Amino acid sequence: MHYSHGNLDRADHLRNSIDKLSLFLNDPKSRYVPVWRDKMLVGTTEDNQQKCLLTLPLSSEDQKNHDKFFFLGLEQNKALFTRSLSALNEHDLNNVIGAAQTHYPNLHTLEFADLRAIGPTLSDEDGALLVYAKGLVHWQDQCRFCSRCGAGLNSQNAGHLKICGNEQCNYQTFPRTDPAVIMLVTKDATEHSPATCLLGRNSAWPTGVYSTLAGFVETGESLEQAVKREVFEEVGIITSDVRYVASQPWPFPRSIMLGFESTAQTDEINIDPVEIEDARWFTREQILTFGTWGDDDAEFKLPRKDSIARMLVERWITSAA
Repeated sequence: MHYSHGNLDRADHLRNSIDKLSLFLNDPKSRYVPVWRDKMLVGTTEDNQQKCLLTLPLSSEDQKNHDKFFFLGLEQNKALFTRSLSALNEHDLNNVIGAAQTHYPNLHTLEFADLRAIGPTLSDEDGALLVYAKGLVHWQDQCRFCSRCGAGLNSQNAGHLKICGNEQCNYQTFPRTDPAVIMLVTKDATEHSPATCLLGRNSAWPTGVYSTLAGFVETGESLEQAVKREVFEEVGIITSDVRYVASQPWPFPRSIMLGFESTAQTDEINIDPVEIEDARWFTREQILTFGTWGDDDAEFKLPRKDSIARMLVERWITSAA
């Protein structure tokens, strides 16, 4: 599944090794993934519009600012870091892009692009690395003060831990991931009707896009309870037989999507208009006529190709074969 299949060795045992990290940061083979305001550096070639992730070597000036780089891991024994460039204005960012072009002379275009736009076009390895880098930098940029006493936080553990600067507090904060359930609700075929699945749409989505239901897990709630609650709250359907399928990191901005299937016990839809604009039951035959996210002509469209929602729908379609 997209964003879930990288070959990077996170090498967490090295995060506290100051000497080893210092060697990596001064190694000309080491690279880093730059992140600017949640956008990532990508490039395309003249003969291939497939976008690819770009990493950059550390300059001599970079090597003087070790605390600005966060260790991601090892790829074929080469160290990979990430760094936030969010404080740069667009002029200074263009200078970064210009310097990067000297390392990629064969690329036609270089740009900092939104992962929402480029995510589906990336390879599995690039997608997984960008999700990791984006998530870590987002946390570093956003989590700056102690939630217990309000003092400033100091980054530790190669960017994977923050400790309160108030010695009397010394509270530890780790990168945050928000768990969300995403579920395909289905009805089995009967003597009088075919099997169907329930898809809904949010008013913020492109016209015609229908997808699975989803929602965040609440405090003191199991994943199965969250599935049942979210389905009932959003469309008024009672479900049972909740079955886990797969998970996917989802960097918008820091979620883990926990995919489930469940069986409907009722079929009358009663939508919550605050959450859902529309919801309907669809047969497999109907879904096979759908276009995809980004199609202009199709009346109904499937969710993004890089999403677990798309995987859940396609998995259900093929399960009848």
